[in-house]
Amino acid sequence: MSEIAITAIGITFIFLMTTLGSSVVFLFKKNISEKVNSLFLGFASGLMIAASVWSLILPAIEQSSELGSLSFLPASCGIVLGCLFLILMDKIIPYYLSKKDKKYSKDDKPKKCQLNRSIKLFIAVTLHNIPEGLAVGLAFGNAFMAGEISEFYSALWLAIGIGIQNLPEGTAVSLPMKEQLGSKKKAFLFGTLSGIVEPIMALIGIWLSTSLSHLMPWFLAFSAGAMLFVVAEELLPDAKNGHPSSHIGPCGFIIGFVLMMILDVALG
Repeated sequence: MSEIAITAIGITFIFLMTTLGSSVVFLFKKNISEKVNSLFLGFASGLMIAASVWSLILPAIEQSSELGSLSFLPASCGIVLGCLFLILMDKIIPYYLSKKDKKYSKDDKPKKCQLNRSIKLFIAVTLHNIPEGLAVGLAFGNAFMAGEISEFYSALWLAIGIGIQNLPEGTAVSLPMKEQLGSKKKAFLFGTLSGIVEPIMALIGIWLSTSLSHLMPWFLAFSAGAMLFVVAEELLPDAKNGHPSSHIGPCGFIIGFVLMMILDVALG
């Protein structure tokens, strides 16, 4: 198999797995029950926290090892910046939508608007996919520079591991979107769009592989911070479904966390 073919397979795979995960939304004929919704919210929470730790934060710290005792700095700052970014988006986007609605309303008072949980989840997962796409692109870029076929297969395995992780992530986006939008097709589209940034960033990563690698810890931690913020503010509280005594959401959390931990550790 040629080097270009291996690269094409790896980049295509990471996107197709997100699309496949998003297509799960078509398996549900009716709106899912509150208990099942709590299970999925808990599952998405566990998945995102595990992905944040093993796929993003730990690699960010490892890639900053040259800083010695300050190797935590890029990861810590990146996490905070990711949280602040979503807080900023939570202020700017509703303000923009309120001003837009004002043009079509006689009411001079801007309507109060807040980003819903599904949109925040979509933004967070999309941000999470940006550094993953870059990681795949950088791996293949380094392989092209090294000129060794073994390096291409190593990059391919990285793409396969990230692609498998994208399967439940696509599902985690599309199912809440179905509840919010009431449309399976639109929910599928959002789930698919959350992953389309990966092949784009992979191509950019290949192009910039010689000059962007030192920024990866910041990108990784930034997306981790965005995901942790969404989980803490939206997913975990809603996973309890207004029933503090219910254990469905926490069980979903454990399932999602363990599944993503296994994928991250087993597939490297």
